[in-house]
Order: sequence, then structure tokens, then C-alpha cells
Amino acid sequence: MPSPPPQPQDRPIPSTWVENPQREPAWTCVPVTSGVRGFHRSLPEYNVTPLVDLPELGREFSVGRVFAKDESHRLGLPAFKALGASWAIHRALGKRTDNGPVTFVTATDGNHGRAVAHFANALGHGADIFIPEGVHPAACEAIRDEGATVSIVPGSYDDAVRAAERHARDDTRRVLVQDTAWEGYEEVPGWIVDGYSTLFAEIDEQLEGQGANRPDLVLVPSGVGSLLQAALTHYRSETSSLRTIVVSVEPSGAACVLAGVEARRPVTVETGDTVMAGLNCGTMSSLAWPYVSAGLDICVAVTDEDAIAAAHNLASLGIDAGPCGAAPLAALRVLHGAVSGPPRPLGLSPDATVAFLVTEGAEANPWIGQPVDLD
Repeated sequence: MPSPPPQPQDRPIPSTWVENPQREPAWTCVPVTSGVRGFHRSLPEYNVTPLVDLPELGREFSVGRVFAKDESHRLGLPAFKALGASWAIHRALGKRTDNGPVTFVTATDGNHGRAVAHFANALGHGADIFIPEGVHPAACEAIRDEGATVSIVPGSYDDAVRAAERHARDDTRRVLVQDTAWEGYEEVPGWIVDGYSTLFAEIDEQLEGQGANRPDLVLVPSGVGSLLQAALTHYRSETSSLRTIVVSVEPSGAACVLAGVEARRPVTVETGDTVMAGLNCGTMSSLAWPYVSAGLDICVAVTDEDAIAAAHNLASLGIDAGPCGAAPLAALRVLHGAVSGPPRPLGLSPDATVAFLVTEGAEANPWIGQPVDLD
């Protein structure tokens, strides 16, 4: 019988935000490796996901235009994770010296594991997926439906990552495809980050097609920080001529990026239950930290209550968002309310362009549609 949905985080942990004291305005980085988008375009299920113009939000925040990049359907799955998993599996298979079947291994809160299982199965390989306890049974079943073996790990997401790493290490026919990096394990997570670059390339083209400039502000849901690293790589690239304000968005009960920025070093935070399951991560990827410390502008941590309200708001605007995907809208409201008006301290003009990433649809989060007490 399914366990009850996690309730919104306790009010003593409110939505909050901090500026990054270490950011370097002139910092740039090397652009992503070429060939990623061409690979994605070659996949049978590839389509450019919608970039939705939301004039109602433009009026609310007193800016020129607000856009939502809707990742509720990406390569046959209900979340953006398919971009990173498909590219990493492609690269990992390309490095092997034999053509025999392998088993791809990863830990997940849901979407990444489902994406790994999906593409492993499509290519005739197996998948062993490790999930921390507390993830909704329907999310586990969706991964099994992709042909994977699922193991439930007592403890947190970090505990599941350690279990997956040990499992992969025990057999050379197992390949770890984890979306977080640590010392000695950085190549595959780097491929996953590269895979996410397609999303940002699409945004550039779509904004141009809708007569808008490159975004002045972009808000990115951040778990271990891989998608955030991809955003910073894109907007801080040596080839970029415009300075886009980049904001990370996390659950207030699992804000490892914000905690690291405040401490000026990577830290691990204790996590609990949150409806933003895909962001419930206590340790940032080691690959992401150099990008975050030098390139990130602002961190925002939002409550479950605020994320759920934003999901309902987006649904009324025709966007099918789960709590992780709606969290950036909640964060934008936090920044807006913090200055009692339009977020002028962010450097935005009245004709500014704002973009946020709706990283998952409601289908990716089984808690949506179940009763959740907001009182």
C-alpha cells in the first residue's frame, strides 16, 4: 500500500535566498564539447521541447517577458534527465572494447534512474537502479517498467549513491552512470552535464524565434548541481557575450548548493522528506563546485508549500509541472517579495527577459494529485 505523501516542510525552514559572495563577474569557462546536439537530433523520439511565453508572469514581476522551458515530455520520458543519460550511455558504450551486453548502474530519486533504464533497455542492455527509501512506489514501478532491477536502499540519496558505486565496482560488466561526481569519478558525470547542453541551445534558438533576447535571468532547479553546471557552462562560456544572471533553486530542507555558497566550500547537508524528490540531495557534485563558486549569482531555497502553489499556478497557465519543475517560479516569487517589488537589485530592467526551467512534468512525481495538507 503506498505510503502517505510527504507533507510540506516545517515552517521553521522558510523559503530564503543568498547572493554568492565568491562570484567573479568576469569569470568564463570552456564551452561544451561539440556533437551533443547532433546526437540527440539523431534519436527517433527527439523533439524540441516548448518554450512557453507567459505574459501573466511578465506582468506579475514587472519585466518584459517570462518564459518557461517545459521539459514535461523529453525523449519519451517526463523529465529532462533523458538528455544526460542518453549521451552518457552513448559515450560509455563507445569507449568499451567489446560489444557484449552490460548492465548500467545508478542511484536515483526517480527521473535519472528511469532515463538510464530506458536507454539501456532500448540498446539491449540491463540496468540496476538503487533508490533511497521514501521514494514513491509508483516511481519505483515506472523504473521497473523500463526493464530495470530496482533495489531500495535504507537512508538518503547519498546512501543510495554509495550502494550503487559498490555494486558497479564488483563486476567489470557493470557500468556506473551516476549524475554526481566525486574524486576519481568525474568522466561520466561530465558527459551527463554535456548532455544537458542541448536544452540551453534550444532556449537560445527559441528566444530568437520569438523575438526575445538571450535571458537576463535564468532559474535552474538544482539537486547535485549537474544541470546547474550545464547552465553555468552555457551562460559563462568563453563564447558568450552577454551576462545572464543564474539562480539555483533547491528545497529548503535539502539546500546543499546554498549551504556550500554560504560556507564558501562544498558541504553535505542532512536531508529529509520533500515533495521535490528529484532535488532531495545532500551533497553537491565535485565537478559542479568550481562553476558554482565562481559563476553562480544567487541561491534560493523554497518550501514544499511554495513549490506546490507554483505547480498549481503553472497548471492554470497550461504547463504540466511537478514540484521540482515548479520550484523556479516559487524562487522567482521569493526574490520578488524579498525586495517588495520587481527584482531590480538583480539588475533587471523593465524590459528584461526571464527564463526558468520546468524540469519535470506532474507525471514524473506521483505525489501530485494526492491530498497534501497546506495548512
